[in-house]
Amino acid sequence: MFKQIKLNAGKKTRQSTVYSDMNRQNRFETLVKAYSSDLYRFAFWLCNNHSIADDLVQDTFLRAWKALDKLEDEKKAKAWLITILRRENARRFERKQLELVDIDDVIVEDQLNPGPEQSLDKQQFYQVITKLEMDYREPLLLQVLGGFKTAEIAEILELNLNTVNTRLFRAKDQLKSLLHKEYHLTLHNNS
Repeated sequence: MFKQIKLNAGKKTRQSTVYSDMNRQNRFETLVKAYSSDLYRFAFWLCNNHSIADDLVQDTFLRAWKALDKLEDEKKAKAWLITILRRENARRFERKQLELVDIDDVIVEDQLNPGPEQSLDKQQFYQVITKLEMDYREPLLLQVLGGFKTAEIAEILELNLNTVNTRLFRAKDQLKSLLHKEYHLTLHNNS
């Protein structure tokens, strides 16, 4: 086993440092196992790209590892990680330098004809949600996908609770309206 060696009077021993590092590693591994799929799902809804979503989750966990000692309440871990992910997503736009490309050279993914792995209803629903403004989409996704309560969403988004409630109401109202229009367009096109 470990031999307890006193470095100096009043300082930590090697044994306690090793055990505290192992405890930190275990805490982190528990967070990764518990929340990686939720973080990936939320990241994908934000960016609509599997590799970017993977990168966002990886960057989120990297920052979480560095700041793990700041997480005081394990019950708030999911909200803490979502906040980190949102900030990583914002950083993606800060550091991204958009290149100008010739539109004729771009291959556009056909989102109207989804692959066999996705049902048409899910694809249409996803397209309708992406039409919502980010201010409305984000709280709705946190509530629906993340399972957060409005107070938690307000904390994550750093907004007033009334603002979150208003945005959720408007998001649901807009979503209902867009789905209604989409449904009637589909009926009209199939006739």
